This record gives sequence, structure tokens and C-alpha cells, in this order.
Amino acid sequence: MFKFRRTRSNGSPSPPTSPHVTTSAVNRIGTSSSVVTGTPLRLHADRFFDPDPAIRRVARELYAETRELPLVCPHGHVDSAILADNSPFPEPTALLIIPDHYIFRMLYSRGVRMEDLGIPTRDGTAVESDPRIIWQRVADHWYLFRGTPSGVWLAHELHEVFGIRERLDGESAQRIYDEIAEKLRSPEFLPRTLFEQFRIEMLATTDAAADPLIHHNAIRASGWSYGRHRVIPTFRPDALLRIALPAWTAELRALESASGTTIRSCETFLSAIAERRRYFASLGATATDHAVVEPYTAELTPEESERLFQRARNGDATADDQRCFEGHMLMEMARLSTEDGLVMQLHPGAFRDHNESVYERFGTDKGADIPIVTEYTRNLRPLLNRYGNDPRFSMVLFTLDESTSSRELAPLAGHYPALRLGPPWWFHDSIEGMRRYHEQVSETAGIYNTAGFNDDTRAFCSIPARHDLARRVDANWLGGLVTRHIIEMDDAREMARALAVDLARETYRFPMPAA
Repeated sequence: MFKFRRTRSNGSPSPPTSPHVTTSAVNRIGTSSSVVTGTPLRLHADRFFDPDPAIRRVARELYAETRELPLVCPHGHVDSAILADNSPFPEPTALLIIPDHYIFRMLYSRGVRMEDLGIPTRDGTAVESDPRIIWQRVADHWYLFRGTPSGVWLAHELHEVFGIRERLDGESAQRIYDEIAEKLRSPEFLPRTLFEQFRIEMLATTDAAADPLIHHNAIRASGWSYGRHRVIPTFRPDALLRIALPAWTAELRALESASGTTIRSCETFLSAIAERRRYFASLGATATDHAVVEPYTAELTPEESERLFQRARNGDATADDQRCFEGHMLMEMARLSTEDGLVMQLHPGAFRDHNESVYERFGTDKGADIPIVTEYTRNLRPLLNRYGNDPRFSMVLFTLDESTSSRELAPLAGHYPALRLGPPWWFHDSIEGMRRYHEQVSETAGIYNTAGFNDDTRAFCSIPARHDLARRVDANWLGGLVTRHIIEMDDAREMARALAVDLARETYRFPMPAA
């Protein structure tokens, strides 16, 4: 449970209490203020640990050493406006349900209409607007999340953040809603206060290349002494590379506006992108992010790239043109990273908006993105041969295709100095997904060619739950190595800390905290 850290008169947080010291209820976020009338919600102290007592004993010890470490969040999708405005969260549904597509995709799969979950339509057609009704509907179906990461995360949020002591179901729904709503009205649950109580050391958002970063500027200019340099943007230019899509022309105009440049050639296009990268870096950015269907890379001649760019400007670019242009621009993004030092993240392998009717009615990010088979070795060879040995370059590579982890990714990361493997992503960000990841990657690449953990979430209050799950799974995996005498306990301690915080700090070039 999170220790509520009182704030000194100068606005800085007091040091966190020891995990072994019992504090009073008034000093804790997550303290229950209600009488339990439904089925009790209990989080077992040994959850996710192996039933083998030898492994469990080591896992407990390792987890005890990492559970109170700060949360390093180098990749995610939290809305920076939440922390810029620091306004009270409106109510439980808007905070915990609406931002979480893991929840509504599951309910949709079981026949619950998205309109009935309050998901806005693209044409403005009315949807359910009563948050209590939406909350009740989710609670009525909460049994669907038994054994899933979403069920684990929300149980942690309810118990540890909001102090709920009964399980969410149809009967308890309104009581739990009322208890959370009451707490959200208190200053202890303002976004910045929670940010500090969660012990977030760094939080990176993900932002379009032409985003003016108004909220990041507001945070930097604020009087928030703890957090104003801890919330940073990440440069994501995907929409500018998809030259065959109808929206590309509008994206190009947005880039012109943001950069103050008239863009008529591929050369000026690249110059504008470079300028935006510098602007992001001036607000603390340390990374870029690129989502592609396939990690295809190939370098074009200046004449070839210019031809494709002009076809795009004329509205004539084809899907094949876009593939070639994206492959070339990934090479250019790597080149720019050698110049400005931004770490390059690559997230390939998602077939976006697979369900056409859902996309047409509700838009993107509605739970209809599906993993596909992905090939890395040949696709990335041009980029890695050009930049993979350059000490100025660093790439974090993710996958949704687990079959590639041991066959391609671990051998690649175990060879190229510039390459790190990102943690289990999306559908594999789970108890068993993390276990499989360690088994498939670590023997070949070791843990020090990985990027540690990132939570990759839009749901702000789920951040601690996701880190806690990862730290428990890591402790359990390391416990197995210790009990089988593959590593010593002192090695396991260092590895647990590296996986929890040190690898993310190093990979994303975050400043190390003062000793």
C-alpha cells in the first residue's frame, strides 16, 4: 500500500516512510473508510509468486527490496493535461473505465455495445452519458476479467489506491462508486498529489510531431516543484510518414504551422522534423516513438525520396509508396538520433483498426488492433548495418509476435551494441507474458540488453499496479534462478533493481537521482 507522504511547507514531499514501519490510517492513500458489506477484496501478500516454498521465499525477499523503489515510466500515453491542470478527477468512470480500452474491448467481445459504455462516436450520436449506469454495467460483467491483467490491475487500484475492501460486482458497484467519488473530491487525490504519492520519478507521454505541447509548457512553468521536470514528451511522427492516407495533407499542414516552415520538398520536410525534435528535446524529451505495421527499412536516393514526397503532395501516393517512404524515413529518424541523441523506439506488428465498423463509428484505439506475424532480421538489416554499431545511436525494439523473441530479437540485441529490447508489450504485458519473455530472451541477450519495464498506459491510476506486477514477476523469475543455483542471491538483488529502475534510467538517458 502506498504511504501517504505529508508535504512540507515549502511544497516538497517528505521522504517516504520505511516499508517496515506501520503508519496510521490518516497517513495512507488506500485506507478504507467504509464497512465491508460485500465479498471482501483481499490482495494476498504472495500473489504471483511460485507455490514452491524455496522460490517463494527468495521472491519475497527480492520483492521487499524493490517494492518501494520509485516508478520510472519512459513510455506511456497519460494525457499531460491531467497534470498541467491538476483539477480533481471528475468521477470514477471517467478515471478508471473510459481511458482503458482493455476493459471495453473485453465487454464488446461479449456483446456489450460501446455506446452503452459511453464511448464517444465520431458523428456525435448520443451514447450513454450517466457514469453510474456505465460503472454498474462494467461491474455486472467484471467476472469476465478473472485471471486477466486488467482484473489484477483494477484490484490493485481499488485496494491500494482507493482503499476499497470489497470486490467489485453488480451488488457492490454503487457503494464502491460512492466511496471512490468521495475520495476524488479530496485534495489527497488531485493528480499531482497522486503523482508524488506513487513515487513517479519520470513520466514520458507520447505526442504527435506537430503537437504544440501546451500542457508540457504549462507544467514546466508551474510552481510544482516536485514534478515540473519529471513530465516529458516523446516525439511520435507516425502520421507524417503515412503518405497514402487521406489525412496526410492535414498532418503536413500542421507540421508547417508548428515549425513555421513552408514545406515543398522532402528536404524541407526533414528539416521541419529535425526542428520539431529539437523543440521536444528542449522540454525534456529523450526519445522518439514509431509504430509501423512491419519494421521494413531501406535507404532511398534523394531523387527517389523526393519523387515519393511529391506524389504524396499531389494525392497520388499508393500503399507501396508509403511502405518505401516509411522504410526510408525510419533510416532518416535513426540518422537524426545520432545527431540529437534521442532514443528511437520501434513498435511494429499491429494491424490497426481491424474492425472496420468499429473504426468508422468510434475511431481509433478502440480495442480492435490485432497482432500479426512480424519479421525483424531482414527488415532491420539496412538500419542496423548503418547505425547499429554507432555509439551515438540507441534503439528500443518491441514485438507483438512472441515467436520472434528467442529466434530473432534476443540474438539481434545480443549482438548489436545500439539495440535494446523493450519489455513485454500490450497483449503480453501480463503475468505469463512476462514469464515467457524472460525465458525466451534472457538466456541469449541477458537482462542488460533489455530496457527494463515501462507501463505503456493511458490509465493514470493503473501505473503503480503495473509496476508492482512486473516487480513481483521479476522477483519470482529471479527466485527460480537462485534456487536452481544459476545465479547467486547478490546477483539476483542487483538484477531485480536493474529490471525495476536502473535499466529504464540508463536506456532512456534519464538523469540519475541524487544519492
